[in-house]
Amino acid sequence: MYAKLLASLAIVSTALGFAPTVSAQSESAQREIQAATESAFRAAQESGVVRLGEQATLKLPPNTIFVPRAQANRLMEAYGNGKDDTLLGIFMPPADSPDDWIVTANFEKAGYIKDDDAKNWDVKELLQSLRDGTEEQNQARRERGIPELQVMGWVQSPQYDSAHQRLVWSVEGRDKGAPADADNTVNYNTYALGRDGYISLDLLTSKSLVATQKSALIGLLDNLNYNDGKKYADFNSSTDKVAEYGLAALVAGVAAKKLGLLAIIAAFVAKFGKLAILAVAAGGGAIFKVFRRKKKDEPKAPGAV
Repeated sequence: MYAKLLASLAIVSTALGFAPTVSAQSESAQREIQAATESAFRAAQESGVVRLGEQATLKLPPNTIFVPRAQANRLMEAYGNGKDDTLLGIFMPPADSPDDWIVTANFEKAGYIKDDDAKNWDVKELLQSLRDGTEEQNQARRERGIPELQVMGWVQSPQYDSAHQRLVWSVEGRDKGAPADADNTVNYNTYALGRDGYISLDLLTSKSLVATQKSALIGLLDNLNYNDGKKYADFNSSTDKVAEYGLAALVAGVAAKKLGLLAIIAAFVAKFGKLAILAVAAGGGAIFKVFRRKKKDEPKAPGAV
């Protein structure tokens, strides 16, 4: 058993404009949150090789655990997120670790994604597409009374590794009208292409933490391997489905629509305490922000050191 458990995990659906707090939750909902959290830690795999559905495996790096799909979805649902059929599981440090981060793993069965456009894409155009998409979504945000968002720029411009079919990009965003010294949100996205679609490992964090936390995400990506028959090179043009979009759309189109893009976190830091990591669990076009705080050390038993 872990010496510490998650004490606070808040998921906010900006699509619904609803930010549940512990005080607003019913007693039964709080019990389910506690039960889902404990279930997640009991089911967590602490070492060895993790199976990511029927698509791939991932060797767990040190100081990393994996919460399987069923328990991960229960945890998400306990905090008001609808079930996400693409969710493969959640990676995080053990509860007694000094590190704080969460990465969600999803598989999108989009078909084989052609990567030819990576040779010629213009990162300035991709960034403008993200900004334009965000502005379009801001109309719906205004109607729901949700703060409008703006994309500030790349933290890491899109980089595609054609030898391993992996895409990495990161963008910084904030609420419109946020203080100049606000710790802006950073959305760090990685994609590993396969024969049937892509696995995404996603991290949402703050600008002040991204430099130290992104290594955990990249470590996960480096340890991911598609199964034989599911690899990008296994594509059969005679029988396999080809995606309706190319690689650039994962940055400028599909990603912008799926994630809804970025929301500032400063107000929630004050409300929920220590910010660990914000994990995107995209479902139904909504963005969900996950806040993690460890509870204080449990009281020691009499005579314990």
